[in-house]
Amino acid sequence: MNAVPSPAPRRPIRELPDELVSQIAAGEVVERPASVVRELVDNALDAGASQITVRLLAGGVRLISVEDNGWGIPRDELPVAFKRHATSKIRDLQELESVGTMGFRGEALAAINSIADCAISSRAEGQNNAWLLDGRSGELKPVARSTGTTVEVKELFFSTPARRKFLKTDATELAHCIESVRRHALARPDVGFAIWHEGKLVEQWRACSGSDTMTALDQRLADVLGADFIEQSVAVDFTTSVAHLGPSHGVRVWGRAGVPDAARSRADHQFCYVNGRFVRDKVLTHAARSAYEDVLHGHKQPVYALYVEIDPTRVDVNVHPTKIEVRFRDSREVHQAVRHAVENALAAPRALAAAHAAAQVVTPAAGDFSEEKQAPALAKWSQPAINFGATSQLQGGHRVSDLAALWQPTPAATTHTASTTDRSDSSGLGVAAAPGLPQAGDTFNREEAASTWPLGRALAQLQGIYILAENAQGLVVVDMHAAHERIVYERLKNQLDVKDIASQPLLIPATFAATPQEVATAEAHATTLHTLGLEITPFSPKTLAVRAVPATLVQGDAVELARSVLAELSAHDASSVIERARNELLATMACHGAVRANRRLTFDEMNALLRQMEQTERSDQCNHGRPTWRQVTIRDLDGLFLRGR
Repeated sequence: MNAVPSPAPRRPIRELPDELVSQIAAGEVVERPASVVRELVDNALDAGASQITVRLLAGGVRLISVEDNGWGIPRDELPVAFKRHATSKIRDLQELESVGTMGFRGEALAAINSIADCAISSRAEGQNNAWLLDGRSGELKPVARSTGTTVEVKELFFSTPARRKFLKTDATELAHCIESVRRHALARPDVGFAIWHEGKLVEQWRACSGSDTMTALDQRLADVLGADFIEQSVAVDFTTSVAHLGPSHGVRVWGRAGVPDAARSRADHQFCYVNGRFVRDKVLTHAARSAYEDVLHGHKQPVYALYVEIDPTRVDVNVHPTKIEVRFRDSREVHQAVRHAVENALAAPRALAAAHAAAQVVTPAAGDFSEEKQAPALAKWSQPAINFGATSQLQGGHRVSDLAALWQPTPAATTHTASTTDRSDSSGLGVAAAPGLPQAGDTFNREEAASTWPLGRALAQLQGIYILAENAQGLVVVDMHAAHERIVYERLKNQLDVKDIASQPLLIPATFAATPQEVATAEAHATTLHTLGLEITPFSPKTLAVRAVPATLVQGDAVELARSVLAELSAHDASSVIERARNELLATMACHGAVRANRRLTFDEMNALLRQMEQTERSDQCNHGRPTWRQVTIRDLDGLFLRGR
């Protein structure tokens, strides 16, 4: 039997020595060599550097040297640089509440100097030479170098050998250092970065010139994350405004969001910046993830680089010593801004942009066949309408015929007079007939095809599952059930969005034991809950009663819905929970209402489906996140048959 340990003898309260205080502070700021790299690069950026060079030995354990061409440190200010809480970034509380620099605490150099052998050499503008400050002895001597600053950190954790044992291999620490610089590089395309390890250049990103910020950012994203990231992502630019102050005091979200097809198994390509500072924030991560809920397949992780610009007085960066966490004054506003920004960017069908790009460049195959032989003519016809039959049933007693109103003809981009007759097939799908197939004398206008029919015109149906179509780029393969499912789903959502959420009172209120936070949330947000179609009232000091739920969710678990809404409402916006539950029901209805596999479609029906895909938001993915169409270019086909080789 273990003996109960006796309490330690009481010790008097005393002040800790400065050296121990500095080492405790270093434990908060410096976790590994990458932490030192981050702090020193922050200082270089604050100094106005346009070129930063990082040199490492042994993954940064033996040496970390950060050299910049900024405005330097004057000779008389150098001795103060290594002192605790000494900084040029802020002067008073007002500046602390509106921090606009990367660093501001004045702890980094002092903390690093307490656990490593440090030296600073710097030359300010107007000085005849540079000065070298030794962090141990405080000795100051003249040296030669150009304008700027170099900070050298040798033998990290030499004074705390226990901490050094927790470091990983040199290769692992080097990877963390590179990642730290990469995060800075993504935020500052106007600055060049170079990383050397053991005398070899391992990474280099040149400064991106140009007056267009978005163009420079795209170039830097391509350099750092690869050209595939630009090709498989969409531009994001969204701004909210404060009602009485205007857009300049709102929240701007910009950058690029990866398409669902580019999702990865790990969340290693997710970058969020607040006023140029890389952060890991639950509000931003949750907002971005919720924007992908309707289009992402399985447990894949989206890829994105999002930049949030907000008034510095509305965000607190003084939350964590490493400055990687922030706190927003109005987190719900930021959450909604990020979510809507990404949702809007992903909503537009990618076929439109791809077709416009394809109209500019068409790669003919090597050989003697002409452009007319590559791509037969595209018929000119008015868009027909698909009408559902009344034989199939939906869950809950709804008929497929109830959805017929959601599938109505819309004016085609280019209309031509043609005689039409009604016809139908054995599948029960009725269409308004379109003009016949193109004749041999017709020509294929690529520019018109790109702007009018990005997904081209139907050629055939394969195995009753896929539609084969031809566009300006080549061959398009469409999963007809998945595509139609998304179209019906979006139509159902739009129909409900124009109406208020109807509430259905429960005959017997559903009660549940609630936490104090749930009770407080229900009382504080009663109006918001009513807007969402929910009525949650206190039944007792520790019990809540659900008295009404949204009419479309009346068959669901009222208690589970209430708990989810209250949890979401306390942190973000509960409407996402209602939308998620409602969308699951609509997705089921849409799945049953969509055309099934092995149903033969006429050319007019197939073309009508393609036209609706071009006009429907998020039509690139079905309700379950699977792709609805794929492009096979002429170049891809040439490669299959070794043409031009």
